Amino acid sequence: MNTATHAAAIVSWCAFGVAFVVGAISNRTHFCTLGAVSDIVSMGHWGRMRMWLLAMAVAILGAQGLYAAGLIDLSKSFYLRPGFTWLSHIFGGFLFGIGMTLSSGCASRTLVRIGGGNMKSVVVLMVLGIASYMTLKGLFGVWRVNYLDSVAIDFAALGAQTQDLPTLLSVLFGMERKTLAFALSSVVAGGILVFVFRDPEFRRSADHILGGMAFGLAVVAGWYISGHIGFGENPDTLENVFFATNSRTIESLTFVAPVAYSLELFMLWSDKSLIVTFGIASTAGLILGSLAYALAAKKFRWEGFTTVEDLNNHMLGGALMGFGGVTAMGCTIGQGVSGFSTLALGSIVTFLAMVAGCAATLKYQYWKLMQS
Repeated sequence: MNTATHAAAIVSWCAFGVAFVVGAISNRTHFCTLGAVSDIVSMGHWGRMRMWLLAMAVAILGAQGLYAAGLIDLSKSFYLRPGFTWLSHIFGGFLFGIGMTLSSGCASRTLVRIGGGNMKSVVVLMVLGIASYMTLKGLFGVWRVNYLDSVAIDFAALGAQTQDLPTLLSVLFGMERKTLAFALSSVVAGGILVFVFRDPEFRRSADHILGGMAFGLAVVAGWYISGHIGFGENPDTLENVFFATNSRTIESLTFVAPVAYSLELFMLWSDKSLIVTFGIASTAGLILGSLAYALAAKKFRWEGFTTVEDLNNHMLGGALMGFGGVTAMGCTIGQGVSGFSTLALGSIVTFLAMVAGCAATLKYQYWKLMQS
């Protein structure tokens, strides 16, 4: 095994291990971004939203801490590209929010539900994978690039080489970026933590705290694995590269494009140019971690569709998540936690668009239910 292959294997196995643990914890704690929005819309309950916000805060502090210490270079992440494709973030995020509502869960929750025996989620996963691949490299991709990604603001032309808030504000006000990064990450993460833990009910919920901490720390671990352990000199080209990431840049947890790349690997297994990457390994780890917990806790249950309408909704939801997730450059974990931890403007816009799409769809479903 040569040096490059060995490095890629280490990255993939580490990603699998982290995702395996998170998959088990997610199943136990019912970490669900759809549930976070649904609980607020239907009951005014913020417990699971606080869990999601806790994950964001932990990820921000961890990622920005690693960046400040020089252990990783977040500026290499695709979240921080200077081209701010604002229409793609809004449109893709909103469609993803609709899709995750129709399919009973976001991309990560779909993987966790598969581990628990939910066959409806298998159908969602297949449709999501096909739609996301078509949006990455196929028919949908042409439309995305020509009509959505082309509508963008080039921050590089304005003097900002990345689109994270510290860089944008440093250019705008002429202040030192490092100081702004420390101040912003402290204020944003600190404000979130105050909001999260001011609720006595949340403080008493060990599962909510465990779920939020686990996803936040997993994202931090993902940045370290791909950006530090997986960063080095390629013996073939003598260039510094990120081993075993599909984007060829530093990555952390995200679960839309990796599903597409997983399908590609299985369909083209004999193609020696394809390897198990960070994203593919984390996708497998999330499913198997959830499965391990379901079996150990004796909660594994087969579940299928009950009506044709249920099937149609889940298939449509999977398609919207596949297209929307790639267009917006991530899912509720990919943009809502990993991307958010970089303080990227696009990630913040996408998060808000996803929540808006989910909330609007839930309200429509409740209205439709009342009418019937």
